[in-house]
Amino acid sequence: MAQRHEFETLSSRRVYTGAIVSLRVDEVRMPDGHAAQREVVEHHGAVAVAAVDDRDRLALVHQYRHPLGHRLWELPAGLLDAPGESPLDAARRELAEETGFAADRWSLLVDIALSPGFTDEAVRVFAARDLHPVDRPDPEHEEADLELHFVPVDEAVAMVLRGEIVNATAVSGILALAATRSAGSPPRSPDTEWPDRPRAFARTRAEHTELGN
Repeated sequence: MAQRHEFETLSSRRVYTGAIVSLRVDEVRMPDGHAAQREVVEHHGAVAVAAVDDRDRLALVHQYRHPLGHRLWELPAGLLDAPGESPLDAARRELAEETGFAADRWSLLVDIALSPGFTDEAVRVFAARDLHPVDRPDPEHEEADLELHFVPVDEAVAMVLRGEIVNATAVSGILALAATRSAGSPPRSPDTEWPDRPRAFARTRAEHTELGN
């Protein structure tokens, strides 16, 4: 068996750093010996929650997304942008902020690498059950226009298959929820190790802040 090629990064150049992404260009050694440039978008990473109430309804939010120019059906979700916050704690925070609910039972549903050809953005989707209301912070920006709906799980699956839900995280989370039910798969611990959690952007932001000071 031939030895597998190691993709060595020969150089790296920072092009842009903003609030939620940074763009760098890496020069990478290819198997034929040549070097090729690869554009990499660094991202905080995010969490999402498939929250199911005691009537077997899934919490969906209808939220404006500027890059597409219209509102999308999504799971409650948010960035991993709070220093030191675990993915599970971030999911708890986002569920409360976007829905006004907390959950007593949590499990890991699925991990997603959103578009690994050019970005390290990854999302961890949790399942949450035994919901109860909590205080919800005052929403800001797009979230001030966010609408919360509870939809039967089977109807949410149908919305995916009809093309009414196109957000990749929502599609993955909803279908994973349905698959675990049909297969009777035991839930994974919400603290399961996450090897692909993005970490480069946090380091980039820290360096960018230090240089700015």
